[in-house]
Amino acid sequence: MSGMTVAKNRWPARVAATFGLLVMALALLVAPGTPASAHAVLASSSPVPDTVLSSAPAEVVLTFSEPVRQVPGKIRVLGPDGSRVDRGEPTFDGALVRIPVDPGGARGTYLVSYRVISADSHPVAGGYTYSVGAPSTPPADSDTGSAVDSVVAVAVPVAKYVGYVGLVLLAGVVLVLSLLWPQRLSRHRAARLAWTGLGLVAFATLAGLWLQVPYTNGGGLFSVDGSALTDVLGSPFGAAHLVRLGILVAIGILLRPLLAGRSGPVDQWLLVILGLGALATWPIAGHPAASPVPAVSVVVDAVHLGSMAIWLGGLTMLVAVLLRQADERELTAIMPVWSRWATAAVSALVLAGTVQALIEVGTPAALVSTRYGWLLLAKVGLFALVIAVAAYSRQLVRRRAAADEPGRIRRAVWAELGITAVILAVAAALVQTTPARTADADAPGGGTIGYYATTLTSNLYSLELVVDPAEVGSNTLHLDVFTPDRKPLPVVEWRVTAALPAQGIEPIEVPLLPLTDNHATGEIKLPARGDWQLRITVRTSEIDQATVIATVPIK
Repeated sequence: MSGMTVAKNRWPARVAATFGLLVMALALLVAPGTPASAHAVLASSSPVPDTVLSSAPAEVVLTFSEPVRQVPGKIRVLGPDGSRVDRGEPTFDGALVRIPVDPGGARGTYLVSYRVISADSHPVAGGYTYSVGAPSTPPADSDTGSAVDSVVAVAVPVAKYVGYVGLVLLAGVVLVLSLLWPQRLSRHRAARLAWTGLGLVAFATLAGLWLQVPYTNGGGLFSVDGSALTDVLGSPFGAAHLVRLGILVAIGILLRPLLAGRSGPVDQWLLVILGLGALATWPIAGHPAASPVPAVSVVVDAVHLGSMAIWLGGLTMLVAVLLRQADERELTAIMPVWSRWATAAVSALVLAGTVQALIEVGTPAALVSTRYGWLLLAKVGLFALVIAVAAYSRQLVRRRAAADEPGRIRRAVWAELGITAVILAVAAALVQTTPARTADADAPGGGTIGYYATTLTSNLYSLELVVDPAEVGSNTLHLDVFTPDRKPLPVVEWRVTAALPAQGIEPIEVPLLPLTDNHATGEIKLPARGDWQLRITVRTSEIDQATVIATVPIK
């Protein structure tokens, strides 16, 4: 009786400690003062930022680092007097956005502002200026800027955190009831945890759909209308969340026999299949969908998330039920089995996390120079700490201390659970942070990526050239051709060569892919630093062609 009394007396303190850890975790979510970052960047544009053109262009072309989608009414071009000069709706073709503008614009400085949705469902916003004739005072646009409403910026990661907590509770109950549950114990407490977990995941999913509207359009928490909500529901993000809701309904139906102790192998396998389907909806609506290898990233992220749910869910069930209700004989049988499951889950977690990091970080330098990298390092440090605690727990299990000294293993499991609550918060913050592979990449909208841009002229055309990132290694070329009065000029044939005469490197042919009549892109690997000569020949008809030469400094 005294042991039970001590346990009861300690319960309020444990609840308080858990509450404190959750508050700390939520603080990690909301601590960053900056809004959620965009996860695509503007790689190039035409006109080039801060250039002075002799005449107004007929269109503005934006090229992003990954495919983007439209936010209705959020792309505009303002003339020197502040009036809009864009004409009609912009056209989207993957990463390319074309904005028709009035070619008869006045002299002065123009402002291009944009807000689009990147492939990983995060907003990309910014702006830049160019001038016609001569610079003037830039126009102001009250609708430009990359800020997300402060309440929405906090609510989005909190909703994700709630979803993770629900997933942990749900996975833990299913795992323990299917594999580790003593027949004599009541399933009432486990049932409450399962329904709570299912409810939290459903709530977080619905909240995510609602919040995506103001998150993408830059409005407040209740800036949601039917049209905007329909756009979200019709997007890949919305589709993934709707599929998740459907799977949750099916899981809820299959949970009833499991919680009542009447579930057979078929029901349990169906729960596993549905669970795997639900897990896939998280990466499909996030960073992995826009990674350099999306198929690998989606699978790896689902494995990472599933392993986390099994590990933390099992720990939660141990703390909330088994260590409080199971007797010594039952704990002696349960703990070695759970220890093996935990080891397998942690191993998968480490492997999947390593692959994720290699994909999303990109370079060692980005690991220590970006917010994503710092959060990842914090997560690794916390993970190392919890692994040390888990190793201590495993030693207790091997020495059968679970039965002889239950207090020690309870404290160890509580420590594991507390630290992992903070790890979940870091994970929720990570999915809202620009991946390190693109965090250093920025463009005219405001960042740090390097690129070379110039305008070349001939008697036939004006050509805008962008070389990105203008460094040794792989580079992307963007070429846009216009008539002398800045109207798009259709091109019949392109030819580009790159040479470095100072080091005896002969001309290298650059393969080009025409994206539109007057826009082409190409990839070339430049092996050395120096002033490379790009020789560009453009044929506009059967008999009309001209060649221009650009000297591009490669760092």
